[in-house]
Amino acid sequence: MQQSRLISLIEENAPLSLAASWDKSGIQVASPRAEISHLAVSLDPTPDAVSAALEAGADMLLTHHPLTLTPRFPDRLDAYRRTLALLLAHDMPHYAAHTSLDANPFGPSAWLPDELGLTGRSTLEATGMARLPDGREIAGGFGCVGDLPEALVPEAFFTKLGQFLSFHPALRAGLIGTPPERIRRVALCTGSGSSLTEAAFRQGADIYITGDFKYHPALDLAWIDTGSPRPFAVLDVGHFSLEEEMIRRFASLIQERTDGLRVSFIPGRDPFASLTLTSEPTEVSS
Repeated sequence: MQQSRLISLIEENAPLSLAASWDKSGIQVASPRAEISHLAVSLDPTPDAVSAALEAGADMLLTHHPLTLTPRFPDRLDAYRRTLALLLAHDMPHYAAHTSLDANPFGPSAWLPDELGLTGRSTLEATGMARLPDGREIAGGFGCVGDLPEALVPEAFFTKLGQFLSFHPALRAGLIGTPPERIRRVALCTGSGSSLTEAAFRQGADIYITGDFKYHPALDLAWIDTGSPRPFAVLDVGHFSLEEEMIRRFASLIQERTDGLRVSFIPGRDPFASLTLTSEPTEVSS
């Protein structure tokens, strides 16, 4: 498959016009390689991901996260330099579909809203307009809010959510705030979405699911709306758990829409490992 045609297919699902102004979506490492026979897809452009792609025989790499958001010289012996060296040594083009993929409300970023069956959806923050392959012009944006088919008590909702996130063995979920007795309206944002918390509340969400929620934004939840307080909670399920599945589904989508192109999904690794702390003394062998 021609590299230019493959990039066009990627951008049909991750339109660059929807990307945030601060983002670096698009070609990360250019290559004159005209034909692509094997595409590797992974969440992060790490040395391990590139090595796995090369071992699989791939000749192009697609990731969600960019090589770097702040371009710099490879002046340190770090993962950035190692990744860049591997890509250049093997003349492997690298493309990142970052916020361009996040902001397509009909793309893989909507995998969890689709599984939950959310209806009446709207975005939390608009980013731009794009035309889809079927001719529809859409308003893109980050995050999503919509209604469950039926209201659920929190315990039933968390059980349902666990069915879709159980693939992640080290999932950590932190509940901030107090959900209502029944959850009906749900907001979500893949990756780090703490900046959209107020938008989720303003659009009537009972609970907001995202990743990387920090301490001080958590404290600020109590002050979102002092005029008309109501039950509202945030569920932090980590950055990795939502986006790893998103990019896996993107890989499947590309495979379905191409003929003769091999697509390999390279599983990522959550940099946070689960650890159970105990007050019991532990013997350390010498």
